Amino acid sequence: MVSESVVVPSGQADLAGDLEIPPGAGGLVLFAHGSGSSRLSPRNRAVAHELQRAGFGTLLMDLLTEQEDRVDAVTAEHRFDIALLAGRLADAIDWSGQRPDTADLPVGLFGASTGAAAALVAAAERPGTVAAVVSRGGRPDLAGDALPLVRAPVLLIVGGNDETVLDLNREAAEALSAPHATHVVPGATHLFPEPGALAEVAAAAADWFRDHLHHG
Repeated sequence: MVSESVVVPSGQADLAGDLEIPPGAGGLVLFAHGSGSSRLSPRNRAVAHELQRAGFGTLLMDLLTEQEDRVDAVTAEHRFDIALLAGRLADAIDWSGQRPDTADLPVGLFGASTGAAAALVAAAERPGTVAAVVSRGGRPDLAGDALPLVRAPVLLIVGGNDETVLDLNREAAEALSAPHATHVVPGATHLFPEPGALAEVAAAAADWFRDHLHHG
């Protein structure tokens, strides 16, 4: 297992990341965390661990710098800046394509909350590179006009009791022209804290990437 703390350059920002690549990895999944979160999100790290067990490399990264994160904690001005977050995720995709150990790996994106919108916009901006997208409790509706431009297959995972977000996901799904599916976790709420809920998220994500994560 390759395990490395990395710095991903994006414009004037240097973004901290954690890269894990198991032997014989079948792809690389880049994570886009949700509003008010970071690469240390315990939920995303749990999913990343299961994806590594399934044979995928993972990159968890902070989409905001430390200074931006401090400002955002007070003003919340960056967490909904989907263009900013998507641009940094796209830069991370380009960065991974320039590393010898990841350049040949097909790329998947896993987005949570507002990070799901960033993942979808980045997928639309890198249609020849991104092979699959998974959203966990996401806000794909915030991707707006980018939704019909996404070419990668999209899986939307939502808690059955997260009713408002479930409605927003169904509306966003109607705007997608790419192959897509919605996976509802029965009884789960927004952060999937219920017993077995996050494990179901991880299993569904692994299956989706296993089926779709290849060079398009």
